Amino acid sequence: MDQPSTALNDISEPSGSYHYLVMARAIELIDQAAPKQLSLSELARALNMSEAHFQRLFTAWVGVSPKRYQQYLALDQAKALLAGHCTTLETAHHVGLSGSGRLHDLFLRWEAMSPGEYARQGAGLVIRWAWQDTPYGEALVMASNKGICALGFSADCGRDAAMADLTSRWPKAEFAEDPASITLLLANAWGPGAAPLSLHLMGAPFQIKVWEALLAVPDGSVTTYSHIAQAIGHPKAVRAVGTAVGRNPISWLIPCHRALRKSGGLGGYHWGLPVKRALLARESARAEAAQSA
Repeated sequence: MDQPSTALNDISEPSGSYHYLVMARAIELIDQAAPKQLSLSELARALNMSEAHFQRLFTAWVGVSPKRYQQYLALDQAKALLAGHCTTLETAHHVGLSGSGRLHDLFLRWEAMSPGEYARQGAGLVIRWAWQDTPYGEALVMASNKGICALGFSADCGRDAAMADLTSRWPKAEFAEDPASITLLLANAWGPGAAPLSLHLMGAPFQIKVWEALLAVPDGSVTTYSHIAQAIGHPKAVRAVGTAVGRNPISWLIPCHRALRKSGGLGGYHWGLPVKRALLARESARAEAAQSA
């Protein structure tokens, strides 16, 4: 198997996946030490790095100090996010895909399958796939001729499980490994002068509404399953919303990690709670850094 490329990394972070691996280990150490906060010297020593090198990596990946980031990773931080950065999505059902999220602005179009196409379960489609490095670890990326149709992380479940999960979303499609094609697609989407990103989604109408609402949640903000249910006009369908959030086929690109329980709990995450916590903490920290710049 070829080594994964770096096409999906943030263009300012050519070694974003390496940064994530370092941060994942740091998060594990922070969790083990909680409620005590680890100092810069303790973290650097545990990771066999100099303080200066660890600080450089940390700042490049997050943009804030390790101390501040630990506050974002605290187990009760979701409640603080919910209190201070929660969007109720009251207008999401009306504005559709005109949300203000950074990733949202990259979407040239997103195309949901027609009911007939959905019923055919991908029959007649050729879906290309490849493993890619991302700022949140290795990811399996798949694309049809209409755009990216699946993206999942392997850190928590492993490559085989990630492959089985994503191929099952398109049970009658033909799958072809094509690293060059996927790398080119993502390079065009994320590199300098990038073209907007296209998505091709397979889901029932209710799921599509939920995913559309998620796209309206800005970076650094969160929402709840009940707010999503209200936004799409089904206020009593909270449990069904949770199921649809979990079935999001392209993980981070449709920000299902920004959906929390009404209590402020993180809830579940299809690709592992460590990834969800890292996503939320990094986005929140960067949003704060941008506001204070």
